[in-house]
Amino acid sequence: MPTLPSIIIAVIIANILFSFNGFKNPIFFNKYQFQMAKIKAGEQLRMWSSGFLHVDFYHLFVNMFSLYFFAEYVVYSIGDLKFLALYLTSLYVGNYLSYRYHYQQDNYTAVGASGAVSGVVFSAVLLYPEMKMMLLFFPIPLPGYVLVTLYLIYTLWGMKKQRDNIGHTAHFGGAVAGLIATIAFVPSVVVESGFTLALLAVTLIVAALLFKKFG
Repeated sequence: MPTLPSIIIAVIIANILFSFNGFKNPIFFNKYQFQMAKIKAGEQLRMWSSGFLHVDFYHLFVNMFSLYFFAEYVVYSIGDLKFLALYLTSLYVGNYLSYRYHYQQDNYTAVGASGAVSGVVFSAVLLYPEMKMMLLFFPIPLPGYVLVTLYLIYTLWGMKKQRDNIGHTAHFGGAVAGLIATIAFVPSVVVESGFTLALLAVTLIVAALLFKKFG
């Protein structure tokens, strides 16, 4: 692909600058992180700002590396402005779902661009369902729709069990928002990537039924 689009560079720089300020300034970090009690009290800016903060350099690197790898596919398919709209929508929807899901947990906190990045990743796979992807611990290329389906199952399981500090709810909300935004911007994917959409839809339905049955 050609040079990295400027909109992606701008988003990555914004995440780096905001996150590094949070690394060295705990007051800044606490002021802008997702904090349930504060958001319920009216501090809605946290719904957006928390998506540009990260816990540490590794957290930041993983998100920005994923964004760097997948964002180009989306930008070259829908353009700069629609990409930014998709990114920000996925960020907000991911955090909004976290807000609703953890509403009774006033001490719930979270940071990270994972919701937004999930939206970009799922958008890229919907636009290019045959793209090959692989994991570091499983270095065998697989179709993108296979890995995102497995990722979706893992995310839903994480939401149900809540056994770690990963923001599974934001990941799920961002992924769904990314899919819906992609369909809105490129309606033809409903036909062109019908198999991928059907696979994800079946996964959601089956997972929901299993979680309901086995609690």
